[in-house]
Amino acid sequence: MSMEGLMRVQTNPIHLHCRRHHSSFLPAFSSLQLPKKLYRNSIGMMKPPKSFNSVVASLQPLEFSTHFDNTLPTKDVLELWQGADAVCFDVDSTVCVDEGIDELAEFCGAGTAVAEWTSRAMGGSVPFEEALAARLSLFKPSLSQVQDFLEKRPPRISPGIDVLVKKLKARNTNVYLISGGFRQMINPVASILEIPPENIFANQLLFGSSGEFLGFDSNEPTSRSGGKATAVQQLRKVHGYKRLVMIGDGATDLEARKPGGADIFICYAGVQLREAVASKSDWLVFNFTDLINTLA
Repeated sequence: MSMEGLMRVQTNPIHLHCRRHHSSFLPAFSSLQLPKKLYRNSIGMMKPPKSFNSVVASLQPLEFSTHFDNTLPTKDVLELWQGADAVCFDVDSTVCVDEGIDELAEFCGAGTAVAEWTSRAMGGSVPFEEALAARLSLFKPSLSQVQDFLEKRPPRISPGIDVLVKKLKARNTNVYLISGGFRQMINPVASILEIPPENIFANQLLFGSSGEFLGFDSNEPTSRSGGKATAVQQLRKVHGYKRLVMIGDGATDLEARKPGGADIFICYAGVQLREAVASKSDWLVFNFTDLINTLA
């Protein structure tokens, strides 16, 4: 398949400041030394080509030891969900069954080490920005590797998410994707679900003029802990949403539920059950059918 029909590359100079990161999990390392000027290569998804297909994954039931008392919504939670004028979805392990950065790392030969860091970041035990820099430093994907990955690994969307998004749109509910993943990998997902680019909050990989990996844009709010909460607060302030819901699986999604942010947090555990997150959610669901069935 020709990448010209799939990809669009734009180059704009931006500035990025880097600092040294330290972690108890890996030896101290310096984030990549970037030149004062670097280039942002944004890979945009056009209309999905005929040969490009998403994969709807089938999921096995999860086993867990903790008893949860929030698998049924309270009356107030249900009313907030049914009356939401905006719903924000996490992408990795929620809209999609994979963690995008783990899949890209595996494609580039560093899957196991990166997956361990992802688990720590999503569980909330490591600051997100530290985990993001650490993971990328382990495999430093080039622009050509990202393009090759996107061509050979179509998104695997969670069962029912396409139906849920369509149903929300039919109710005139605004749908957003808010992710700690990368726009280059999220744009195809948004295209499949017919979510416009302006409704995406995500990180941006940075490449040099020859396509070499340089880092990520630290100016994106989703590149750091608390970033999803910041994005949700911005949405609410700009659009004046009265009822806003956040749906996701990780600690960064839970953080979005705060004053001025999401009214409720629905934990989707159909892919990953993070018990510390699930226990604090307003509603814990294991499949999107539970949410679909509550919408008339």
